Amino acid sequence: MHKADTLIGRAFTNMFVWGNFTDSVQLGQMVVEDIIDTWPVILAALVGSMIVCLIFIAIMRWLAAPVIWFSIFGVMALLGTGIYFSYLKFDYLKENPVERPPPTTNVSALFESYLLSKETWLYLLIGLSILLVIIVLTIIILRKRIVIAVALVKEGSKAVSSITSTVFFPIFPWLLQVCVIGFAIIVGCHLASIGTEVYKVTGMNTTTSCVCTGRTYNDGDMCTPEEFNQHCKNTGAFTNRARSDLCIDAACHFIQIQNPSIVTYFHGVNILGFFWTIFFISAFGEMVLAATFATWYWTFKKSEVPFFALTSGLARTIRYHLGTLAFGSLIIAICRIIRVVLEYVDQKCKKYNNEVTRAILCIFKCLFWMLEKFLRFLNKNAYIMCAIHGKNFCASAGDAFNLLMRNFLRVVALDQVTDFLFFLSKLLISLGMGTLMYFYLTLEYSQIDIHYNLVPSIIVVIGTYLIACVFFSVYSMAVGTLFLCFLEDSERNDGTPAKPYYMSKQLKKILGKHNKFNDSEAR
Repeated sequence: MHKADTLIGRAFTNMFVWGNFTDSVQLGQMVVEDIIDTWPVILAALVGSMIVCLIFIAIMRWLAAPVIWFSIFGVMALLGTGIYFSYLKFDYLKENPVERPPPTTNVSALFESYLLSKETWLYLLIGLSILLVIIVLTIIILRKRIVIAVALVKEGSKAVSSITSTVFFPIFPWLLQVCVIGFAIIVGCHLASIGTEVYKVTGMNTTTSCVCTGRTYNDGDMCTPEEFNQHCKNTGAFTNRARSDLCIDAACHFIQIQNPSIVTYFHGVNILGFFWTIFFISAFGEMVLAATFATWYWTFKKSEVPFFALTSGLARTIRYHLGTLAFGSLIIAICRIIRVVLEYVDQKCKKYNNEVTRAILCIFKCLFWMLEKFLRFLNKNAYIMCAIHGKNFCASAGDAFNLLMRNFLRVVALDQVTDFLFFLSKLLISLGMGTLMYFYLTLEYSQIDIHYNLVPSIIVVIGTYLIACVFFSVYSMAVGTLFLCFLEDSERNDGTPAKPYYMSKQLKKILGKHNKFNDSEAR
C-alpha cells in the first residue's frame, strides 16, 4: 500500500473533507491511497468505456431501434437488480439483526454501521423503486413519441453513416477535456498545498508514558513534529526497540494546511477557467458537428455530400466562430460559478439553522439550475443556427429561440424525447462499467487490497458518464441539427420545384411532408 502522507494527500483532505470527524485526515489519505493503488485499473476501465461507447455508436448505425429499446430495458433491469439485492439485504438484517456499534466519529466505522442497518437498505429499496416507477410511467406516457424519436434517430444514423469520420471525432474533444480535468486537479492540489502546515498535540492528557522537558504540552496545543520529538520522550515499555524514545500514546498530528487568503481567489480563477474551458471544448465539438450535419441536410442530392464535410466544418469553426463559442461558453461558465457559490454558501449556512435563509438559497439554487439548463439548450441550438447561417452568437440565439417557440410542441415531442433516450443509454453504460469495476475489485485474483471498493467504482461511473456524454454528442447533435434544419426547411420551403424540401423521404413520411414533384432521382 502506498503512503499518502504527502502534501498532495493532505491537500486532498484540505480541499474535499469537511465536517467534525476526528479522522478526516485519515479518510482523505485512504481515498488518495485507493486512487493511487487502483489508477491502472481505473485507466483501463475508462479506456474500455471509450471502446464500449464506440461499439455502441457503431451498432446504432444499423440497429438504432433495438439498441435504444435495449438501453431502456437494460436500465430497468439494473434498477430491478438493485431493488432485489436491497430487498435481500433488508430481509436478512430483519431476520438476523446485527447490533450496531455505538455512535462514533470514525468515518469508516460509521459507514460500516450504516451498511449493517436494515433501515439503510429499506431506504435504498424505496428510492430505487420510486425511480423505476417514474421511468416506467414516463416510457408508457411517451411510448408513441418514443417510436417517432427512434425513427428520427435512424435518420441521424444515416447522416452519421454518410460521414463516418464523425463517429471518431469525439475522441479529439474527449482527450482535450481529460487534459483540462487533469490540469485543473493538479493546479487545485498545488494551490491547496500552499501555506503553513498546522500540527496539534493529541493524546497528551490521557497518557503518563510521554514526558516533556523544557516545554509543557496539552491536547490541542500547536506544535511541530521536530520540536515535539525533541522535547517529549517515551518513558514506558518497549525500551529495546528502535526509536523507543519517541512517544507512542501522544503525538504531534497534522491537522490541515492553513492557506493564505489570496489562495482562495486563485482557486476561484482555477474553477472559472476549468468550467469555461470544459464548456468551450464541448461547444467547439457541437459547432463542428452541427456544421457537418447541416451540410449533409442542405445538400439536395445526398450522393454529392462533400467527402471532407467534417474537415470543412472544423476549418470554418476555427476560422470564423471561436469568438462565438468563447462568448457562449463564458455565459454557461458564469452561471455554473454562481451555482457553485450558492452551494458553498448553503453549506456554510447549515450550521446556523436559519430556515428563512435556507429557503431563499434553495429557491435561488433551483432558479439558476433551470437557467443553466435553458441556456445550454439555447446555446446548442444557437450553434446550429450559427453553423447554418454564419451569424454571430446573439443573432443566432435569437433566431433559434424564435424558431423553437414557433414549434414548441414538436420540440417537446421529438427533440427532448431523444435526449431522454440517449440519457438512458449513457446511464446503462455508466452503471454497467461501475458494476463491473466493483465486482472485479471484490474478486480474489484481482490482488488489489484497498480500503473502499466504492472509491474507484464511483470514479469509473463518473468518468464513463463523462466519456459517454462526449461520444453521444454525435447522435445528439445529429438529431438536434436535423430537427432544427427540418423546422427551417418546413418554414422556408413548400415542396414546389422552386422551393423543394431538402429532408429525406423517410423524414418527410415521419413528419407528414412531401414534395409536389417526383424527386426519386434526387434521392
